Amino acid sequence: MTRIVEVKVPDIGDFKDVPVIEVFVAPGVSVEKETSLITLETDKASMEVPSPHAGVIKEIKVKVGDKVSEGSVILTLAVNEPSKGTEDQKKETEINQEIPAKIPAPVTTSTQSSSQSDIHAEVVVLGAGPGGYTAAFRAADLGKKVVLIERHAALGGVCLNVGCIPSKALLHTAKIITEAEEAQAQGIVFGKPQVDINKLRTWKESVINKLTKGLKALAKQRKVTIIHGTGKFAAPHLIQVETGEGVKTISFDNCIIAVGSSVTRIPGFPYDDPRLMDSTDALQLSDIPQRMLIIGGGIIGLEMATVYDALGSKISVVEWMNQLIPGADTDLVKPLYRRIKKRYEAIYLETKVTRIETGKAGLTVTFEGKNAPEPQTYDRILMAVGRSPNGQEIDAEKIGIKINERGFISVDQHMRTNLPHILAIGDIASEPMLAHKATYEGKLAAEIIAGHKVIFDARTIPSVAYTDPEIAWMGLTEKEAIQLGIDYEKTSFPWAASGRAISMAREEGLTQLLLDKNTRRILGAGITGVNAGELIAETVLALEMGADMQDISLTIHPHPTLSETVLFAAEMAEGTITDLFIPKK
Repeated sequence: MTRIVEVKVPDIGDFKDVPVIEVFVAPGVSVEKETSLITLETDKASMEVPSPHAGVIKEIKVKVGDKVSEGSVILTLAVNEPSKGTEDQKKETEINQEIPAKIPAPVTTSTQSSSQSDIHAEVVVLGAGPGGYTAAFRAADLGKKVVLIERHAALGGVCLNVGCIPSKALLHTAKIITEAEEAQAQGIVFGKPQVDINKLRTWKESVINKLTKGLKALAKQRKVTIIHGTGKFAAPHLIQVETGEGVKTISFDNCIIAVGSSVTRIPGFPYDDPRLMDSTDALQLSDIPQRMLIIGGGIIGLEMATVYDALGSKISVVEWMNQLIPGADTDLVKPLYRRIKKRYEAIYLETKVTRIETGKAGLTVTFEGKNAPEPQTYDRILMAVGRSPNGQEIDAEKIGIKINERGFISVDQHMRTNLPHILAIGDIASEPMLAHKATYEGKLAAEIIAGHKVIFDARTIPSVAYTDPEIAWMGLTEKEAIQLGIDYEKTSFPWAASGRAISMAREEGLTQLLLDKNTRRILGAGITGVNAGELIAETVLALEMGADMQDISLTIHPHPTLSETVLFAAEMAEGTITDLFIPKK
């Protein structure tokens, strides 16, 4: 018998009034089950709606340009099926069609232990951070059947959920507060900000939720199967995942490990006291402490110091090395140090924390080192002494994958481990532990699995500290050039000579270039100042392209901009600058 079925828009998340951008069928056309009917386009992604049945199109209810939401009728479909009782027919016609994402049926292979598994994937990606979801999406785009395993409820990993994104959201808020405060010098006085910590936290979470929902939609569009749970290797072609519904076993042809890193802890400290925080805790914004100590003067610690200082906390920083952000050149760090030394309660360099005692009044800290003060009591302490790779948490060694003593998995230029069908990317593979490195490697790994002839050949990976001012650098640092015995030249343009920087009342910055004395090619660059993280990209491209100082100095930059400072630094190297007077040697 034939029955008429209304095909409706399925669950598409929180999206409403979504435009129809394509209609693939017409009345009278026969379709198979899973045939794409229409394409919808949200502000995050486009998605195809498949047919839930085989049948003949009777009437199209939408056209290109129409806006639809969940439950909107797309078309009617004549479906042929065996006769049923009247009551059964009635029940079926009352069903609100829920059309699932098109997930290919599991494929089994005799060589990949698929007979032991619940699901088989051509590519399984372990970890859904920036590197993991990028690898999964790229592999799917290249025609692979992909399973993405993530232990947390949302995609995006540390970066999106408890790292890069929420910290930048809060740093944006901090920038607003400090700029309003400093506007007094221009004769503009605002009242003291009233911080609604709960509303600020909610806004920060909304930023995260918007992005995680976008990732979920992108995964659905690409037919990537997502499994939430903790995955560990059971065999060279088998992963077991502890999920909320029990253990699921996944067999695979190829695997990409992207399980990231975790906060490093110093043994012996009272981690059971919630006042001793890591970066994840600090981003929760439980309260605004009156006095706060940051243990570790690296990027993570100083970014959170920037946030809490703006919100009203008295900040102290303790760092074992002789400068903040030890990986950057001293010249780049000096402007930041001078600025925050005036704002923060204390900065202790060449000093370490040896003991933390808990008490009702707070956490009492004992210091040791060159600049160690007497014991101090703080309302909260942030531990920010680095991150460690999660290589020991996935039972990789049990199947023969080599992991070094620090927890990194060794890979070659093709991102392959010593088991060629298993690749590793991101924090788990090597330093630097940066999201943009992971995404680059994720695409590369997917393309290698798909048979593309590519290798990791990036000449540099830029680093950015989103402090105030920002610090960004790429290529060789001056320290590295000296250690390598490279015959280099350094040129540095002070932002005190930049019209744009002066007009922003932020002339403390500088733009620095390192070049080969013989070829005049760029070797490295460092920028300190407002939006340094945006400005560094030009120098990264210059290095990748093999540009020399003349290439940069002859490139017309818009005026007045901070991007001109790269031009001016190159002109200084060429001896052609007119915005400064440089006496001839």
